[in-house]
Amino acid sequence: MDTPENTCQTALLIIDMINNFDFSNGEVLAKKTLPIAKNIQKLKEQFTKDKQPIIYINDHYNLWQADVTRIINYCENSLSKEIIHIIQPNPDDLFLIKPKHSAFFGTALNTLLYQLNVRNLVITGIAGNICVLFTANDAYMREYSIHVPHNAIASADDQDNEYSLKMIKNVLKGKIDPL
Repeated sequence: MDTPENTCQTALLIIDMINNFDFSNGEVLAKKTLPIAKNIQKLKEQFTKDKQPIIYINDHYNLWQADVTRIINYCENSLSKEIIHIIQPNPDDLFLIKPKHSAFFGTALNTLLYQLNVRNLVITGIAGNICVLFTANDAYMREYSIHVPHNAIASADDQDNEYSLKMIKNVLKGKIDPL
């Protein structure tokens, strides 16, 4: 993924989509995640075609290994199987684990983006009102241009999701229109 130094890339961030949904409101969130998985897959196809970076940032599930196969095996169940089938990483996709809500906190994401010459982020995934919002906030503080397509994030509560999108647009100066 080498690029000329004067060309900034856009990266697609996919947050917590490899998920077991084993938590309060997990079943509700899984139902809302299926449609966005299909939208994110379309974005992945476009990013792959354009040779732009695709970066998964995922919970580690106390495995503490950035081993996507192991995390998929751990997370796959009746709620997650179809979602994981749609959205699982391709061999060329990048994969990081995160210890907390933001994809930047305690991860190599910022260094990776710098090395890839990325200044623009398309942020997708779950939960919109927690991990996506906190990641967008941290990206904004690091002066990345952010785009969070409203049809590529989900939260267990629709009002919380809409509030997050409003914050991303009005406070973080991000775009929220679909890609």
